[in-house]
Amino acid sequence: MNHHTQSGYLFLVGIGPGGRAQMTGQAISAINLADTIVGHTTYLRLIADLISDKVVIRRGMTAELERAQLAIEHAHAGRTVALISSGDSGIYGMAGLTFELLIQQGWQPNSGIRVEVIPGTTALITCAALVGAPLSHDFCAISLSDLLTPWPIIARRLHAAALADFVIALYNPSSGSRTRHIQEAQRLLLAQRSPTTPVACIRAAYRANQHVHFSTLELLNECELDMLTTVLIGNSQTCIHHDQLMITPRGYTNKYSPALIPLSSAAPLPDNLADFIATLRASHATPAQLATQWQLPQAYILELLNPELD
Repeated sequence: MNHHTQSGYLFLVGIGPGGRAQMTGQAISAINLADTIVGHTTYLRLIADLISDKVVIRRGMTAELERAQLAIEHAHAGRTVALISSGDSGIYGMAGLTFELLIQQGWQPNSGIRVEVIPGTTALITCAALVGAPLSHDFCAISLSDLLTPWPIIARRLHAAALADFVIALYNPSSGSRTRHIQEAQRLLLAQRSPTTPVACIRAAYRANQHVHFSTLELLNECELDMLTTVLIGNSQTCIHHDQLMITPRGYTNKYSPALIPLSSAAPLPDNLADFIATLRASHATPAQLATQWQLPQAYILELLNPELD
């Protein structure tokens, strides 16, 4: 590509769900500063009131490469460009792809156009807010779309996340051409999780057609899912309260206020690494049995059992 001598500015903007109330002030400022807006038609419709006086370049689904390239070209032409993503630009958004293209084209951070990532509120955060506090402990996000990621990799990630007892946020759970993926995800998760594990399915969070449905892992297939839905799957401690709150305890009540009734009835684990090592070394089980009991690699158990490695 021929680089222009006049340097422009490229904002990679996450607009959250799209409403002004959930958009960061930094995102609004970046859009206001831009003279050129590039984005998916649906997302640009959400911010129509902010971009009516600007050059607007709209593209549809699966045109991500074209959108990123157009944004880069307009920035090289000396324009101030905002490339729009829903949610956060760096989480399943346009930021990663744009940087890949820039680097392939020889761009360097300290020369040429200036590029700035503007954070936004990703779906797992907005969806969690609507159902309580399901992400109060360790969690992960997994997309079920196999358009860019081979299914065996997605399956391994689901298995590992279930085994590690993460709260799991599933992005892109279903589409017109992908209806079996959520069934396979359920099958993999049920191999490690209780059928009664709490689930919340949130569609179009903070938009006009928002819908929230609580269920369980066993009944996940009964939920109506599409590309606008995020599925939050609890861990072994997560509970549903008052039919409308999904809460994952962080562990404060057990550690600091033992007189309080824990929110979850799950069996307690050793408090910390030292306690866990002491529990292992006091056990009469074999390393293989301990590995099975704690669902950890036997090589790791052997290292913890060896006092010479302390």
